[in-house]
Amino acid sequence: MVKVLVLGSGVIGTTTAWYLAEAGHEVEVVDRQPGPGLETSYANGGQISPCHAEPWANPATPAKALKWLGRDDAPLLFRWRRLDPALWAWGARFLLNCTARRAAVNTDRTLRLALYSRGCLQALRAATGIAYDQQTKGILHIYRDGAEFAQAEKAAALMSRLGLPREVKTPDEAVAVEPALAAAHKDLAGAILTPGDESGDAHLFTRRLAERCAEKGVIFHFDTWIQALELNGGRLASVATSKGRLHADAVVLAGGSWSGRLSRQVDVRLPIYPAKGYSATLAVTDAAAAPSVSITDDEHKMVYSRLGERLRCAGTAELAGWNTEMDPRRARLVAQLAEGLFPGAGDYSQAELWCGLRPVTPDSVPILGATKVPGLYLNTGHGTLGWTMACGSGRLLADILSGRPTDIDMDGLGIERFWL
Repeated sequence: MVKVLVLGSGVIGTTTAWYLAEAGHEVEVVDRQPGPGLETSYANGGQISPCHAEPWANPATPAKALKWLGRDDAPLLFRWRRLDPALWAWGARFLLNCTARRAAVNTDRTLRLALYSRGCLQALRAATGIAYDQQTKGILHIYRDGAEFAQAEKAAALMSRLGLPREVKTPDEAVAVEPALAAAHKDLAGAILTPGDESGDAHLFTRRLAERCAEKGVIFHFDTWIQALELNGGRLASVATSKGRLHADAVVLAGGSWSGRLSRQVDVRLPIYPAKGYSATLAVTDAAAAPSVSITDDEHKMVYSRLGERLRCAGTAELAGWNTEMDPRRARLVAQLAEGLFPGAGDYSQAELWCGLRPVTPDSVPILGATKVPGLYLNTGHGTLGWTMACGSGRLLADILSGRPTDIDMDGLGIERFWL
């Protein structure tokens, strides 16, 4: 047994703490927020989506990004600033990954982890009975543009070969799967259903799992700011916080978009940049008008998940630094797109609007495992798939720290891929 500090209590940090405690380790978690899951995990799209394994960096993205330049309603918005070297460096690496070969490699890596993680979540749910407004009806991608649909069919075929069954649907079949799409039927070119994917409230899951962690003896230090990572003889031995110094045998950095800023203190450079996402959550007033199957609208890069009597609508990505302020235009856009697709589901003017920063790597693959600094481990960089990959990532970190073989191949998932 070793003592482990987990830095961050979002869905990534909390699942890491769970699996470490399950393995018999002494675990403490540090977070600046007053409770678990209050930043990136708070109001995300809600999807457990291996079907989203295709990386942002792919051959089609540069042309789309150019088309979206200057548009405040762009699904992916780059706010290029002359004095933001982090974005320029990240952008250069991103472009290097926009080849067919690199996209195929990164899809394989992401899907490997996502499928493993989905299985870990299902096993955890069966073992604990944890409930979080989960739905297990699959995820349905919808397409309006015929060319986009044809390209998506190719990506779906690749994922099917890699172990994720995906089913191509006609517009009629899509509406049969989700009747709430009836208003959009005439505009649809087709759809792709991933029947094994799921959805659920990541924040509720994180809260309830944190409670179970505490029952296992995990100590949570909330309202606690991390001030410094401290080395002793070249090894990470302690963390200075606003409430005192915490010592440990190992530290797992699960700080989302802030992971890179912390790791730089010990000369570990992480190519992570924040992508601000927005969501709107509304009370469902007409159950028939709101989807029960989780929906992905690929044209607008929007996702929709039914969370009990609520509808979570989320999407867009804005690369504009570590600014957490909400842009009212981007927030309203999310609600407007949702109302256009599902009119009558609820009162969109009363939707709860939210934004959060998602930690994105240039290849859309997270960074897991040991670093060159003894005692420092990484579980970060999951981008838009943090909820999807959380349980698998947490389990892998617990296995690595316990000296056990991992259930899946770790090739391409560590920081060393960025040294080459």
